[in-house]
Amino acid sequence: MTATPRRLPKALIYLVMFAIAGITAILLTQLLDGDRANLRNAVSEAPRAGGVTTVNNRSSKAFGLPATGLTPEEMDLHAAGDVAFDAVFVTSPAPINPGLGPEFNNASCGACHIGNGRGLPELGNALLRVSLPIGEGVVVDPHEGVAPVPGIGIQLRDNAVYSETPDAEVELNWVEETVTYGDGTSKTLRKPEFTIKQADAAKPIPANMETSMRVPPVVFGTGLLEVIPNETLEALADPKDANGDGISGRINHVWNPETKATDVGRFGLKANSPNLRHQTAAAYAHDMGISNPLFPEADGSMDIGDQLLKENTFYSQSLGVPARNQLDNPKVQKGEKLFADANCAACHISTLKTGPSEVKALADQTIHAYTDMLIHDMGEGLADGRPDFEADGQEWRTSPLWGVGLAQTVLPYSGYLHDGRARTLEEAILWHGGEAEQSKEQFVAMAPADRAAMLKFLNSL
Repeated sequence: MTATPRRLPKALIYLVMFAIAGITAILLTQLLDGDRANLRNAVSEAPRAGGVTTVNNRSSKAFGLPATGLTPEEMDLHAAGDVAFDAVFVTSPAPINPGLGPEFNNASCGACHIGNGRGLPELGNALLRVSLPIGEGVVVDPHEGVAPVPGIGIQLRDNAVYSETPDAEVELNWVEETVTYGDGTSKTLRKPEFTIKQADAAKPIPANMETSMRVPPVVFGTGLLEVIPNETLEALADPKDANGDGISGRINHVWNPETKATDVGRFGLKANSPNLRHQTAAAYAHDMGISNPLFPEADGSMDIGDQLLKENTFYSQSLGVPARNQLDNPKVQKGEKLFADANCAACHISTLKTGPSEVKALADQTIHAYTDMLIHDMGEGLADGRPDFEADGQEWRTSPLWGVGLAQTVLPYSGYLHDGRARTLEEAILWHGGEAEQSKEQFVAMAPADRAAMLKFLNSL
């Protein structure tokens, strides 16, 4: 005997239907009325951090989405670049992705730029740039902007393919120090120290070798920064502090291997790359040991061709910028004012305008990257003592702050500042010195509630 299915009473069904309809109506009303107070977790629409390229996503995938506004053809190129970015290289000969090494730091772009976000402050993700001090008898490579270490070059590669030896063995340690706030509370900071051991008799480690730890920076939004006109950067530069505000940012002029001329440095932690094509090619060559059209072998051969370099370059050019949130939060608004009052916005300029671009979505956009793209003296605390083209050992490019509030969402335990020493945004501020010394001191002197508001603003970006 078959049991008869039980049916819900019609009254209960109607009640559920009316409830759903009522909730839907309320939500629609809130959306139509712009009731952000009741939709506090929704992503705000303005200001658009990346102009039309802005993506409304603040999840762990926020840095990996294609820019809004790409054409179908550009989307195809972006997809090919996505594959190239994560492609893992192996030793030659091999049918797929050959050419790794013989020395290298990692085997793919995506292995260092995890989730396209900031890197981890640990070996395997971080790396060491090296050079010799400039002095008598030391020859600076005009194409690299530093004096390479004989047998090693400008980057210490701590991995090697089978039967080869890495440039050196590196051990990373952290040294702590304490900063005290005006209210008597304190904060523990840390900085990296290295023990470098020779791994190959043919690659001696000079006692005076300059070293600089670098963690991978974010790669989204770079296409927009690439098309900010040179004239804009020149207008922002104030190398002699003519306006007397204590900020003297300047352009780092670097070598462009394709034009074979000096160019404006835009990318890299010391603004030592003129464009994204060069930065991508340099990463292939230095990080993975993969020769390419900009960094070929001595005999002119190369591991990858122009098409793969084009695809990978376009991938970073065409990533979207995550939208800000909590724009109507009073604490965020207060923090933004405190940020400006402390003169942080003198370097982390909120609004820039892009120029012409072959990619329509990147052209003529008003963006909010919070950077002037210039190099600044950041004081002895952050100094690596290693010059790079015109940047000296205390100068660093102003890091863009868009998306900084999502750093730990995209990659927990990722680091801030050039070497990842700062575990939090608070620690990053406390390391500021040089031109940013007064701004840092204002932060130190703030009441706890004001410091919290400023950090909440930064985390809304």
